Amino acid sequence: MTERNALLAIHLGALFFGLSGIFGKLAATTPGMIAGGRALFAVLALGLAALLWSSRNATRPSLRQLALLALGGVLLGSHWITFFEAVKVSGVAIATLGFASFPAFTVLLEGLLFRERTRPVEFILVGVVCVGLILVTPEFSLDSSATHGLLWAVLSGLLFALLSLLNRASTRGLDPVKAALYQNLTVLLCLLPLAWPQLAAVKPLDWLWLALLGIFCTGLAHSLFVASLRVLKARTTAVIFALEPVYGILFAWWLFSEQPTLRMLAGGLLIVGAILVSARMPR
Repeated sequence: MTERNALLAIHLGALFFGLSGIFGKLAATTPGMIAGGRALFAVLALGLAALLWSSRNATRPSLRQLALLALGGVLLGSHWITFFEAVKVSGVAIATLGFASFPAFTVLLEGLLFRERTRPVEFILVGVVCVGLILVTPEFSLDSSATHGLLWAVLSGLLFALLSLLNRASTRGLDPVKAALYQNLTVLLCLLPLAWPQLAAVKPLDWLWLALLGIFCTGLAHSLFVASLRVLKARTTAVIFALEPVYGILFAWWLFSEQPTLRMLAGGLLIVGAILVSARMPR
């Protein structure tokens, strides 16, 4: 893969990840069913990707790694459920921007769990993200549905940050596509008992949204991300993935008329700006 193709791949991956909230909103079913359906189609897509693009240098997971991958699957499923709950409660824009807070949690937890020094500028960026989250909500009140949705989204970001740190500690040497396959399989097995009674009520059109969510926003997006990392620097991919909430907001504006207010745009700029600065900082 050339650098130009890798840049195209990572932009497509960010676009597909940004569409997750759109397909979740279109699917007229519960967050648990959405997460379970996403996992089902993601397992099919990632299984095919593992056959086509498996790494020859990857090692077989140990029992400890398999246990940690299963724990990662629990975190991944919980992240999805809380994110789609945020989408249902407050809309795609607030849910996407609330979830975009996960780098702030990553900075704080990484220093705590891995005994790594957190620089003062990183605490400043975390503060900027917090200010952005307050601005994102039209009315920051516990009685507001927008606030409830934002809290669900921030919890989703916290769970994703924990998942990222767990993957850092447990997936070294493993094929990343197969690791994602194991985690999505765990999500499917955990949510199947909850989703099974709802299967008959899911309409054919909703199955289409779930299929697009699992195949494109999970399986294909993850495969494009992994493929691009073989050519691009991790910092470059992180900067491009900061555009994920931008894609989500633009599509929500176009499809659902979720027009962002000036206050929401200001909060979004602070959050995305902090992510971009963090991604460009030397490690």
